[in-house]
Amino acid sequence: MAVILGIDPGSRFTGYGVINHHGAKFQYLGSGCIKLGEHDFPTRLKMIYQGVSQLIEQFSPTSFAIEQVFMAHNPDSALKLGQARGAAIVAATMQNVAVSEYSARQVKQAVVGTGAAQKSQVQEMVKRILKLPGTPQADAADALAIAICHAHSEQSLIRLAGSATKTVRRRLR
Repeated sequence: MAVILGIDPGSRFTGYGVINHHGAKFQYLGSGCIKLGEHDFPTRLKMIYQGVSQLIEQFSPTSFAIEQVFMAHNPDSALKLGQARGAAIVAATMQNVAVSEYSARQVKQAVVGTGAAQKSQVQEMVKRILKLPGTPQADAADALAIAICHAHSEQSLIRLAGSATKTVRRRLR
């Protein structure tokens, strides 16, 4: 079983989602947002670091998955998003949790089946995959989707490794 912490970084709200994954089965463990308020930017980065650190202590994830920076129309926004990501990644690495990064397109493809999915489609599929009673808030749903994407990615790597092992065994015969 793998506990995966997914993070959707933001400079105002940082979404988080935690799932347990084993084979094709998913179990919802928790989700929400780290609300950063109107503090100055360095204080918000500190809050992201502390919030992610607390989540790691609470859930003891084996993996940490985070969304990559996309180039926004506003370079200042992209820089702030990158700094928010950095604060979250440092929190994970300081606690020796393996970090993986996925583009928004990869996450949407893994969860909805198309890289051009709308936020509402991601929310609906996360609700269905995790069998949630209600639709999660957008930032939390994105974080859960990132965790699901990572789980799918790990499964694919395991299958590929198994195929490679079988191929090597066949060649040795």
